[in-house]
This record gives sequence, structure tokens and C-alpha cells, in this order.
Amino acid sequence: HRISEDRERLCTFSPSPWTLNPLTGDHQHRGEEEVVCLVGTMPQHEYIEQHRKRQGERLDAPERKRKREAREVHERAKFARKVHGLRAKLYNQKRFKEKATMRKTIALHEEKDARARTSNKDDDGAVPAYLLDREGVSKAKILSNTIKQKRAEKAGKWSVPIPKVKPVADDEMFRVQMTGKRRKKSWKRVVNKITFVDDAYTRKPPKYERFVRPTGLRMKKAHVTHPDLRATFHLDILGVKKNPSSPMYTALGVITKGTVIEVNVSDLGLVTTSGRVVWGKYAQVTNNPELDGTINAVLLV
Repeated sequence: HRISEDRERLCTFSPSPWTLNPLTGDHQHRGEEEVVCLVGTMPQHEYIEQHRKRQGERLDAPERKRKREAREVHERAKFARKVHGLRAKLYNQKRFKEKATMRKTIALHEEKDARARTSNKDDDGAVPAYLLDREGVSKAKILSNTIKQKRAEKAGKWSVPIPKVKPVADDEMFRVQMTGKRRKKSWKRVVNKITFVDDAYTRKPPKYERFVRPTGLRMKKAHVTHPDLRATFHLDILGVKKNPSSPMYTALGVITKGTVIEVNVSDLGLVTTSGRVVWGKYAQVTNNPELDGTINAVLLV
């Protein structure tokens, strides 16, 4: 009984060269290669896995694990809604990295699945005419074509007449308007370039309007040249698709050289392959409207 009690007391590494003899109770010197355990610190190995291997798990352990994982999603969402400040910023950064890794993993798995060929080579018989184009088509090819098409649409790349233009600086684009009773506030800006404003646009109260677009510099029509027909038409502007200088200029509807605008071509009688009438098409501005007083553009066919 004395020996078992002394063994229960021993459970950590001791740097002391002396150890307790459990039989006699005397201290005796030990060699350098001997290691004695005393009570105090947690073991540093995989003790949980060792315990599971020796003693086993509960019968409902898989079910408890499944429920814990199911609750984790809701607990994480609850924490994300509740947290704020710097902790929220750090937490969102961490979750963003996790989601990016997860998306990459899913994409890799989808790419592996898409490598399988859709054509069946075991068929030695005749193939109908309407099935000939399906032979040899793989999911990977369809997937890559779809991705390329989406990237091209997102980038908004067209074969434009003017591929590169000189960017317009903010100092050239805006003029500072002083406001307030003493004319000391300088947060308002007046646009110096030609702009397009939709008919349905409702102006904010002048007190709260940051960007002022003068009515004298607003235009609604453009002289658009069709490159194939070699004819110029006076068409209505439907909107500003992209200003190459800045996305903010696009949102404000500023029209400078190189801007891609959408024009109403319903009067030209253009139709699609299915027979539908084309309502709007894109055109690129080829002149400086603020200098010429008019908008000249080339239709993007």
C-alpha cells in the first residue's frame, strides 16, 4: 500500500539528482539517464488519443461530434453578428482567408471531376447526325470557355477605336465650390466636363449635394458613326457604360475622350440573328466634348 501511494505521487520530470526510495523512504542518488516523475505538470504528448485507444469512446460519440459540428456554424454566425471593433476586423480577415482556401479546394475538385470525357467509346455502332457534335466534348473545355467568357464580360473588353487615353486628373475634372455663411467650407465640387444625366434623375437638396453637374454642361444626344455603313446618326444617349479615367466618373456620368456610352439604335433598324430589334449598342467617344461642344462617337460593332 505504501508503494502504490508513492507511485501515485510521481508524475513529472524532476531535474534533481536525488530520488525517494519507495521501500525504505530514504533519499538516494540516481544516474543521469534515469528520469523520475513527481506531481505537478500536464504531460506533453497526445494523451487524449492514447486514452481513446486504451479505453475506447462513448457509444454516442459520433452523434455528439456531428451535433457539435452542426452547432458550430450557428455559433460562428452569432459571434460574427455580435462582435465589433478591432476584433470584428481581425475575425473577418480570418474568415475571408478560410473561405478563399475553401473556394480554391472546391474549384480543384470540380476541375478533377470535369476531366472525364463525355463521349462513350464503347459504342461501335453508327451515331446519329444530331449526336456527332457531342462526341469529344469534355466538361473541362465547357468550364474553361465559360470562365473565359465571364472574365471577358467582367473586364468589359471591346475592340475599341481608341485603346489608350490620357487619364483626367481630379484637379482638371472638379472645381472646388466654397459654401457656408462665411464661404469657408470646401467640401462641394463642380464638374467641369460634359455629363449625361438621366431624365428620371432626382436632384438632392442643394445643401446636401456634394457633386454639382451644371445644366449647361449636360448632353443627351451624340453623333454616332457606323463603321460599316460609313454614315453618321444623331442618336439619344441611354447611359455611360465606362469612363476609363475613374469608376467615380462613370457613376457621375462624365463623358470624356475614350468613354464608352450606350446609345439608342432602334431607329437604325438593326436586328439580331433571331430577328429581334436591337434597342441599344455601345459606342466610344472619339473627341473632347468639352472643347468641341458636341459628342462624336464610333459604334462598336
